[in-house]
Amino acid sequence: MTGRRPEPPEARAVQARDRRVLARLISMVENGDPRARPIQKALYPHTGHARIVGITGPLGVGKSSLVNALLGVLRARGVRVGIIGVDPTSPFSGGSVLGDRIRIDRAGGDEGVFFRSMASRGHTGGIAATTREVARLLDAFGMDIVLVETVGSGQVDVEIRRIASTSVVVLVPHLGDGVQSLKAGLFEIADVFTINKADLPGADGAARYLSEMTALGAGPDGWTPPVVQCSTVEGRGIEDLWKAVEAHEAFLDSGPGRARGEEARARAEIVDRVTGRIGLRLDGLLEENRELRELLGQVLDRSLDPGTASDRIYAALRHRL
Repeated sequence: MTGRRPEPPEARAVQARDRRVLARLISMVENGDPRARPIQKALYPHTGHARIVGITGPLGVGKSSLVNALLGVLRARGVRVGIIGVDPTSPFSGGSVLGDRIRIDRAGGDEGVFFRSMASRGHTGGIAATTREVARLLDAFGMDIVLVETVGSGQVDVEIRRIASTSVVVLVPHLGDGVQSLKAGLFEIADVFTINKADLPGADGAARYLSEMTALGAGPDGWTPPVVQCSTVEGRGIEDLWKAVEAHEAFLDSGPGRARGEEARARAEIVDRVTGRIGLRLDGLLEENRELRELLGQVLDRSLDPGTASDRIYAALRHRL
């Protein structure tokens, strides 16, 4: 009769809130170090408690300042906060372009905050490929809330929906006509809208426009995103913004929303992992396998189109899936 395999010492250290072990483990995960896998596996049963909140929006809307302001509100309540700041990747070094900036005010010795900057490393959608895994580690570490600030690569970073239970879309008044031309996808991922820099002219008009748009109809889950005005310069609206986040989290708990969201995110993660591995293997086979090399050659000499080549490869693999 065999007993349960003991947890790796690193897993126990993370649960004991050893910050240095957590930092090293995050680096291992980011770098794809296989030694991290058994530790992650051991920690997984200890996750699922933290609420993941995404802060997304275009570049220059003040997401970092807003995260900093929310941190102050949450720490005043005694809430333990993990923060993941996803930064653009340097095309030269592959590292985080903005990761070295000091953007989070953390009182010295405050063990209730853990901030980690991550490079997107070319991953699209405003997050890094390992963001959800790092958020899970912060969950196992004992954080109550994990705030994920996206890159801001476009109008909105849609991939945050695959990680966060609540997504806050940040806009500013001086986007002008840009606010009026927002795509429908923005409304599909926003659980809360906030007009930041509300001390600037045009804030009331932008908030009114967004409120009119959201009033046209609730989302498929029955939730209508509220619109909150904030000013980190004047320090107003931050409490209201967090109350809006709490209202959405309560809405999820009041019906099937929480369970549905968790199932969708789990499904997306499994599909992402499997398709990623298949893609890497197929890329290698296109280099090594004679028949696949012939298919590639036919595409290159224009005797076969890429779609037909893909259909043939999929047909050969379909019986194995």
